[in-house]
Order: sequence, then C-alpha cells, then structure tokens
Amino acid sequence: MSQTGSIPTVSIYGIPFSKLTMKETVKVLQEAVLSKQTPHQVITANPIMVMAALENPAIMEVMQAAELIVPDGTGVVWAANYCGDPVAERVPGFELLHELLRVGENYRWGIYLLGSTPEVIQETAVRLQQQYPAIRIVGYRDGYFGPAEDEQVIASIREAAPDLLFVARGADTQEPWIHKHKDALQVPVTMGVGGSFDVISGKTKRAPMLFQKLRLEWFYRLLREPSRAGRMLALPKFAVKVMRDKENVTKVR
Repeated sequence: MSQTGSIPTVSIYGIPFSKLTMKETVKVLQEAVLSKQTPHQVITANPIMVMAALENPAIMEVMQAAELIVPDGTGVVWAANYCGDPVAERVPGFELLHELLRVGENYRWGIYLLGSTPEVIQETAVRLQQQYPAIRIVGYRDGYFGPAEDEQVIASIREAAPDLLFVARGADTQEPWIHKHKDALQVPVTMGVGGSFDVISGKTKRAPMLFQKLRLEWFYRLLREPSRAGRMLALPKFAVKVMRDKENVTKVR
C-alpha cells in the first residue's frame, strides 16, 4: 500500500490525494491491518490543511510522507474536479472511522483512542464499545501530554497492541505527532480524527443532514464556533488560488 503504487492519486499542490471510493479505502486499510506489515498513517485532509502545508514546509513533509491521504474536505473534491483530474468521492474522516469499526467487528480488532479531554475520551470509549460490541477497546488516554511524556504514551500503546489507533489532538500537533512516532508505535493503521471524539461523546453535534447534503458542514461549524473564522478564511483563499493556478494545481512537484 503506497501512494505511488497501487493507490491512484491526484496531486493537489504536491499533496497526493487518494482517488479511491469510501468502500475501496476501507478495503485497502482492512488489508493493511490484516497484513500487519508496516505502520500506515492516514490523513483526512481539507483545504485548510493544504494551505497550511503550502505555508509550512514541515507540514508539507508530513503530508507527503503519509501512506494515505483521503479527500475529507468538499473543497479538495471540487479542486480535483475543477482541474480535470477528479477523485471518486469525498471520504469524510468521521464516516471512515465508523466504517473501519464496522469491519473491525468481524475480526475483533483492538482499538486505541488517544486525544481530547479525559471526560470526552472516556465517554467516547464507552459509546463506541456499545455501538460496536465486537471490537476491543484496548486502551485510551487524553491528549494532554507534552514531548516529555511521549515515550511513556508510546510504550502504553505498544503494550496494548491495537490494530487501529485514532488520534484527536490539536490541528498543529496531530499529524506531525503520528508522523514522528508511527514507526515506534507499530500500529498497522493510525488516523488523525480531529473533532470526531467530541461528536461521538455527545459534547458537540455533527451538522444536520441538510448541511451535510449541501456540503456545508464547514459553514455549520462556523455558525456554532465563530472563533474558527480565522482558520475558515483559508477556504475562500484556497478556492481563489485554485482558480488562478488551474493549469498547475495538479502538477506533481
């Protein structure tokens, strides 16, 4: 499983986005878990992350090194289509997490949850175990730890030996942390899941179906959290940049 090998990708500003459907994505990751060959980092990326990578070479390096990047954001799907090299469909990270757990029930996969607050992570573990009784929650802990505690956290995850590791930390630390430690963690599939634990635990609500169907989940989140306005400015900036750079967006860098 590699971005240059069996997975068809489209390069958006040098970031290789998977062209697989949700179903195909789940199958690839299922095979990755069952083969247990090498650790795979899955990034569910959106235009905000693409813009951050263009501004920060360290973030770009992390994204280009990931084994699989799925088009989570509607803007990415639009950009690939607009530039004439479309992806199959949007693959939202929240739904991918649930699809993997559904498959995991067939194999009694072990799941480790890392991130968010102690209350949220505990409630997430309880609810996921209720929803998917055949999976094994082999461990969980909150995301409030610094570099000094990395070794201890990694040791506890390795001891639990999960098949899937879901990580929910700050946007600036989540993917870099997974990238830095994936070889030490030795988990077949590790995926950054952003605010998914907040939704699963009931702390926040997912956008209503109407917003989801209109692909306006980002707008719903902005209405609920106006403090996100600064980050959200990356969305129109991304759209304008893609329109201006149309001929060069999908060129492999």
